Amino acid sequence: MKKFLWIGIFLLVSITNGQTKNFQLSTHVLDITEGKPGAKIQISLERYEKEHNNWVLVKTSKTDENGRISNFLPTSQNNEGVYKLIFHTKPYFKNKGVNSFYPYIEIPFEINDQSHYHVPITVSPYGYSTYRGS
Repeated sequence: MKKFLWIGIFLLVSITNGQTKNFQLSTHVLDITEGKPGAKIQISLERYEKEHNNWVLVKTSKTDENGRISNFLPTSQNNEGVYKLIFHTKPYFKNKGVNSFYPYIEIPFEINDQSHYHVPITVSPYGYSTYRGS
């Protein structure tokens, strides 16, 4: 019986880790006014096209209950380039009955290799902070 339990745990961990390794970009939102994850925040990912001098929408998604999106940019393709994540914060704070200064927050960054890029952000109605995570 223990053998089957360990096999089940191994398969679950393998599947979970395999899913995140298939994507090169992830993000995480922490609402520092509550000290909780920023759940259900819409985030758009755009890529800069130098030859046309414009931004192109790649994907739009919402954070899960843990404030995370882990499935941006499949690793099966070349993702090098300039991107920006757009965090649509006004609807998030409005839903909480809170006024906010930033209707959205844009975070531009550049992918220049095949490593994983994690772009976390802490937010409040009147400020934010970000960095390249791991």
